[in-house]
Amino acid sequence: PFICVECGDSFRRSSALRVHLRIHRGERPYKCEECGKTFRHSSAFGAHLRIHTGTKPYECTECGKSFRKSSTLKVHLKIHVAKKPYKCM
Repeated sequence: PFICVECGDSFRRSSALRVHLRIHRGERPYKCEECGKTFRHSSAFGAHLRIHTGTKPYECTECGKSFRKSSTLKVHLKIHVAKKPYKCM
């Protein structure tokens, strides 16, 4: 394992440790040219860029609604399978 000398957290990959060290060093290497916001992770940066472009690549197969982040789609999908305690009359 790869161990952080700052806090003792351990990681399976050296790349994960390198990303983790950004927290201790205050590094935010990804910067949005549109608004100036900075990010530690490329994935968060990519999701942020979709705010400016309006891209919503994650589409619900049940209702067709689209989302910027896969995690938001995952939460949304629960509405289609959740039991509804009340019935319309």
